[in-house]
Amino acid sequence: MIITTHASEAEWDAFVEQTPDATGYHVWRWRRVMENAFGHQTLYLAARDGDSIVGILPTVVMKSWLFGRSLVSLPFLNYGGVIAPDDDVRRALVDHAATRASEERAAHLELRHIVRRFDDCPVKQHKVTMRLQLAANEADAWNALDRKVRNQIKKAQKSELTVYDGGAELLDDFYRVFAENMRDLGTPVYSRRFFAEVLAQFPAAARVFVVRLGGEPVAAAISYSFRDTLEVPWASSLRSSRPLCANTLLYWHVMLHAIAEGRATFDFGRSTPGDGPFQFKRQWGAEPSTLAWEYRILEGGVPDHSPSNPKFQMAVAMWKRLPVPVATWLGPSIVRSIP
Repeated sequence: MIITTHASEAEWDAFVEQTPDATGYHVWRWRRVMENAFGHQTLYLAARDGDSIVGILPTVVMKSWLFGRSLVSLPFLNYGGVIAPDDDVRRALVDHAATRASEERAAHLELRHIVRRFDDCPVKQHKVTMRLQLAANEADAWNALDRKVRNQIKKAQKSELTVYDGGAELLDDFYRVFAENMRDLGTPVYSRRFFAEVLAQFPAAARVFVVRLGGEPVAAAISYSFRDTLEVPWASSLRSSRPLCANTLLYWHVMLHAIAEGRATFDFGRSTPGDGPFQFKRQWGAEPSTLAWEYRILEGGVPDHSPSNPKFQMAVAMWKRLPVPVATWLGPSIVRSIP
């Protein structure tokens, strides 16, 4: 067995397709998203046994004046890490990645696993993924909803809100809502180019949903489908729309789209247990599952880049006071270096 960076997109994706625990973020095209949207160096490692790929580990080199250097699988996304059916192969890939991380003068290798892979690695289990098993049709899905959620949907339907779904033609509406919401949260926003690249690389798997009031976007989401699961990795609503329950109507329509496509699972994305988004997702019946971000530490300790870190509280408070156009202009150059 050898570890190499020489693999074609076709054979890489063939391995992803045949491996049950691979995620949609292991697909090769996310490499182009990272390179084209952020300009990051990528390091896609494959384990070969003869002519066959028997394991993969996609990583991105992160360089930040504030956080230093790291090798991450995968930044900006919910899932990543090493994929191989054999533990020896997994360890060989991670060992090689750690060596390459050291060569890049990185402080650590971060592996965003859904479950623990290495009991001897430091781990952060501060996030959960929230998933709901979908009903087979709209009527059964409606009956399965909590009464409070049904009432919120009914309220939204009476509020002259309209819902649209499509592709890149709705990106400006999505980004307008997303950028303002990120400013309100005190978090630098991704560039519009990032989402444009996602939609360009995954025209069949990624979809934009927008809720409008009087023609103006007030809530929006981008979904991403892989196998039998539809995920909502990015969603936002304006604070002014929340009394109208626009966010609830948004998720209901995304859910109906998933059912119409025959998906079995609705993935609400990752959350911090107990916070507002966690409670919102829980009311739909979503069940939490603890994620395992595992590390090879080369220098220092396990990183904490969370906005809840006390070190960043002053910066978060200041960011919330910025005008939206200023925050939208500054945000992409900052967040590109925060995994």
